[in-house]
Amino acid sequence: MKRVLLISTVHPATDSRIMYKIAPSLHGHYEVFCALPKLQSVPQPGIHPIGLPHFKRLLPRLLFAHPVALVKCLRLRPDIVHIFVPELIPMAFIFQWLGAEAIYEVQENLFKKFAIKKYNNSLIFKKLFLLFDKLARKKFHCIFTDDAYLEEYHDLAKPFAVVHNYVSLPVIDGFARAAVCGREPVFFYLGVVSMERCLDTMIHALASLKRRYPSFHLHLFGPVRVSRQELERILGFTDVKDHITFHGYTDQQTALAYATHALAGIALLKPVADYPESFPTKLFEYMALKLPVITSDFPLYRQIVGQPECGFCISPYDPDALCEKLERCIKDESKCIEMGANGRKTAETHYNWVSEEVVLLSFYNNIKYH
Repeated sequence: MKRVLLISTVHPATDSRIMYKIAPSLHGHYEVFCALPKLQSVPQPGIHPIGLPHFKRLLPRLLFAHPVALVKCLRLRPDIVHIFVPELIPMAFIFQWLGAEAIYEVQENLFKKFAIKKYNNSLIFKKLFLLFDKLARKKFHCIFTDDAYLEEYHDLAKPFAVVHNYVSLPVIDGFARAAVCGREPVFFYLGVVSMERCLDTMIHALASLKRRYPSFHLHLFGPVRVSRQELERILGFTDVKDHITFHGYTDQQTALAYATHALAGIALLKPVADYPESFPTKLFEYMALKLPVITSDFPLYRQIVGQPECGFCISPYDPDALCEKLERCIKDESKCIEMGANGRKTAETHYNWVSEEVVLLSFYNNIKYH
């Protein structure tokens, strides 16, 4: 059985795509090793965990995490190395030189994302990314999480595949069993918490909502990319801060327990970087949880949410529209149930991991016999 190494120095140990989709899909076909920061155990027996140091900044990762990763992983002599961040491209070349096939997974369009990154975006890092990304296109097999990335990556030397980050329904259903109940209306957000992802719009909308509904709560799960000073400057934050809980990054199992009794899932993004043409994974997770979705009115999002009527598409700059949709969710329970059921059906029919697992295994199989 060929040996596969899944490795990232950035993704958390509970990353849903790596730990709950890719690794379990490969298990049984390959001997699978996962190397992730702070990884101690894996949810599925038979997958081998490798813990790496965790550093938020790129330079410490290059100086400390990468050498540790090399020491721990080189002795495995994997047949296939699957990297999830571009900073590992040089390391993948070392494995390739030793005889492994390398897979470079592209999860974001950094050519557009650099414009909104607040750290790890110095000029030298950009130059190094451009250099190694160009080399990877020529030497590695590539996996993309979104079709839109092919507009940038059109000069590939080796076979590639698009493996969408659709929802794993068994995982979602398992995580959502232990519900966290409450008496007040609850709204749910899962993802990076930032201005680009409409934190200001959400706060403005909640301030308006409070004038009519004094009791409600918004749970925000994800790394916070806004300073306390920026937060305090958002108009209306003082009025609603007791109605918001910033949980920070939390593993999916804990976060989704709060979603079970939420009235809606919010997935608003502003039209910056690659957001308008990329699938936001949380949309599919909300739909699988039977949550009505409130998302941005981008054409791609309207295609997912609008036609099957599983939520609302609004301007990410319009807090009044968001307030109106939140209020509607509070007042019209039957409509929420109907939209939630439509979302679940759409997730089961179109946007689930079963179809993507077939693509992933076929791609790996072609590499194995390459």
